[in-house]
Amino acid sequence: MTAAKKNPCPDCVSPPSLARRDFIRVLGASAATFAVGGLSLVSPLSPLQKARAARAEKQAQAEGLVVELFKSMDSDQKKKLVMPWDAPAKAGGIPARLATLNAPASKDSVIGLGYDKKQVELLDRIFRSICNGEEGYKRLSRNGKFDNSGSFESSGAVLYGDPTEGKKFSLVFASHHLTVRCDGNSEEATAFGGPLYYGHSPKGFASTNVFAYQAKAVGAVFESLTEAQRKTTLLDNRKWTDDHGKMKLPPKDAKPAGLCYADMTKEQKELTEKAMKELVSPYRKEDGDEVMEIVKANGGMEKLSLAFYKDDHTEKEGWSFWRLEGPGFVWSFRALEHIHTFVNIGSKLA
Repeated sequence: MTAAKKNPCPDCVSPPSLARRDFIRVLGASAATFAVGGLSLVSPLSPLQKARAARAEKQAQAEGLVVELFKSMDSDQKKKLVMPWDAPAKAGGIPARLATLNAPASKDSVIGLGYDKKQVELLDRIFRSICNGEEGYKRLSRNGKFDNSGSFESSGAVLYGDPTEGKKFSLVFASHHLTVRCDGNSEEATAFGGPLYYGHSPKGFASTNVFAYQAKAVGAVFESLTEAQRKTTLLDNRKWTDDHGKMKLPPKDAKPAGLCYADMTKEQKELTEKAMKELVSPYRKEDGDEVMEIVKANGGMEKLSLAFYKDDHTEKEGWSFWRLEGPGFVWSFRALEHIHTFVNIGSKLA
């Protein structure tokens, strides 16, 4: 088995079918059933419920692989690699399954050390299942190198909960500049199964950075700003901070800094919508659809605001990082010195 590389980021300390668990959770729990004249009627699903159901159906195949992985583990592996659903994180006061990490959670969780060959193959298939095809895999794996982790085997994987029938689980992958999950739709009212973290070591505007296209897409909105708009949209009153375990969902009455979508020109709205599609593009279409339905459920794009920030790292592009933010939505993206991104999206608002 391949050992994990210690190469830290300098800035970082068969067709799927709807699984029974999700049929019960998505349809049974969210659609009201009542009797009229002896007939049982089910109220139509909302667009968000339909998006959740579509995501559940897409995840059914991956869920089966997680169950297979779990059943293949011996007792010693389960002690080290399977944690309680509500196991606390080391810091931040949140469940460990919702923490974002910049490396494997422990030496035991390193895929090439803690799992046998067949299990590594299963984990690879599960990881690929949460990507949007080969292009999505290329981006999330950073061209198969997993950034300074060097390989998939040097990444980490920990299972929280119990993937057997009807129970909640979350399989969390963590490596250099990456935290993603496969959770069988267990995390309710939450996109992607919980907060995301992703990045890449080359400078954020460099062609060698696999996420440079996202910097370019949102940068197009910046280029469209008028001089008057830049006065309230390009700010220098915030320092970048890595939001590991600290990114909370903004409440329903949130009024974030920057240019509100509702106040954008038609061109700027189109550029913002295009950028949104680029941001979710590495993930399965069903995950992206769920994000957009959550945005709609929280009040729509009109509730989101985009702010750009400049600091000591700012170069000719005019900004170093941006935040797209609104009720139940934060997408925080740093391009310089290199890309770090933190995402948290949900419909359960304070």
